[in-house]
Amino acid sequence: MHIVNLTPHDLNVVVAGDDVRVIAKSGAVARVATTRTAGDSVDGIPTFLTTFGAVEGLPSATQDTIYIVSALVASRCADRADVFAPGELVRDGDGNVIGCRGFSRG
Repeated sequence: MHIVNLTPHDLNVVVAGDDVRVIAKSGAVARVATTRTAGDSVDGIPTFLTTFGAVEGLPSATQDTIYIVSALVASRCADRADVFAPGELVRDGDGNVIGCRGFSRG
């Protein structure tokens, strides 16, 4: 199975105990198109309405290949069995994300 990381950063995946597998970023990024519309400000702070559109940058399904994307992209591709997001986040003692446990669909 070929894994293509379509996020903008390398992924550290905890696969067993403390064993970590690094999935390098591919250089391509799948995203959900967004449109931001300015709203009223709240106490001098601007607000925006964000509208989500189509998924961009996700290749067509290819046999023996899975794509790792953001959770937002994955949620918009629930009909595709080859699209996954990083799984449960793993954090260090300071609360910083240092990896994930496996992959999630939908």
